[in-house]
Amino acid sequence: MTDPFMPELCATDPDRIAKHDGRVVLFADRDAPLAAISKAADDLTGGALARAMASAPFAKLKPGEGLSLAFPAGLAAEALQLIYMPSEPDAAMLRRAGLSIGKAQSTSAALICADRLPLDEMLRSALLRAYQYEAQKSDPKPGFGPYQVMVATPETAQAHVQEAAALARAVHMTRDLVNAPANVLTTTTFAEQIQSMEALGLKVEILDEPELEKLGMRALLAVGQGSDSPSKVAVMHWPGAEGAPLAVVGKGVMFDTGGISLKPGAGMEEMTMDMGGAAVTVGLMQALATRKAPANVVGLVGLVENMPDARAQRPGDVVKSMKGDMIEVINTDAEGRMVLADVLWYAQERFNPAAVIDLATLTGAIIIALGHEKAGVFANDDALADDFLKAAADVGEGAWRMPLDPGYHKLIKSRIADIKNTGGRPAGSITAAEFLQCFIKPETPWMHLDIAGVALTKSESAHAPKGASGWGVLALDQLVRARFEKG
Repeated sequence: MTDPFMPELCATDPDRIAKHDGRVVLFADRDAPLAAISKAADDLTGGALARAMASAPFAKLKPGEGLSLAFPAGLAAEALQLIYMPSEPDAAMLRRAGLSIGKAQSTSAALICADRLPLDEMLRSALLRAYQYEAQKSDPKPGFGPYQVMVATPETAQAHVQEAAALARAVHMTRDLVNAPANVLTTTTFAEQIQSMEALGLKVEILDEPELEKLGMRALLAVGQGSDSPSKVAVMHWPGAEGAPLAVVGKGVMFDTGGISLKPGAGMEEMTMDMGGAAVTVGLMQALATRKAPANVVGLVGLVENMPDARAQRPGDVVKSMKGDMIEVINTDAEGRMVLADVLWYAQERFNPAAVIDLATLTGAIIIALGHEKAGVFANDDALADDFLKAAADVGEGAWRMPLDPGYHKLIKSRIADIKNTGGRPAGSITAAEFLQCFIKPETPWMHLDIAGVALTKSESAHAPKGASGWGVLALDQLVRARFEKG
């Protein structure tokens, strides 16, 4: 697993700036005098900071952006990174500063002269941006150098540093899972990795095909019946509080060919990310267990592979869900909702949860609607949706509420069965959510997150380089803090 380095804390000390031989990160406000530590660095460099602040490039910077001075005179440093930061920064500015720091990180140590700046957002973003996936390369790049964080009171900042590193570790693991190729991360190896999380204090169960058959999960099993990789359901329980749990359910299609309704070949290699919902669920459970969250949360992931084969399900097949509803398979590439249908019902039947949230790289239609900036949020409970949207905004992860309405449900009515697994192209992400809602009990608060556009991106995001983003771990962790923690 890609492991974010644990930052080292040290007290504010101008002598340390002079002797540091890696990168030195300093902050300056265009509209205020230099803070004492930045002024000390300016004196050491013969006024280089003041000259940089007076330059046209510095005048164009947004709060949190910076410019770099290579091998500054008077310092041992290989570079000095000067970041524009107003005296009273908001969370977005601090996140942007962290992105600037992480993007510039190299194998050398970076000395971040934070002094009295808030650490949480900035340090977490710096750790998240300094990520690279090298696991499949024969000659991997060396890892990033550490962050040395200079603060006014190191003893009071330690808890903030540990929490930032713990969350970054959970997100990095999520990214590693999404980035891993399907011949490396199979249903079996993923289940084994989940089982190993018992070391964190999670209670883990792996349900294999005979148990799933006995439970009646024929919708899930039908998706995987064309693959040699056995279908599984993993259950992770963090019993950090009493009462009914929050249930988080993730779609784990390890590779999606589309089945008999075969996808086009171009771009199919990216379908290793179709287990993104499961990866986020696992990352969330690691984050909760690592920080010993005072919450009762159960994470469930359905692990399957969707392959074309003589045994594979066909368009026109009718399968029986665990709930008992009969599903007509119109398109075998609408498989994720079949997996989720059974796991959602199982979660409600077994745990009687206080609320259910599912995550899935479910539809291409959500990318058409929202692009790669925001996930689609569907919910039968306004309070749950509002709390999540606030949590996502608080951590800088994009999300947008989408509609649910009985008028869309008619598009998934089947002529020969109770329901069909796709309503066609119109409102494709909405009819997928309507399908899932059929497997939610009326009294259960529920939210569906369609993360197809945000799980894997072709350009850098607020927290990540291009590739797997780990979107959702931060937002769901924040939601748990705000709504589901006890005491």
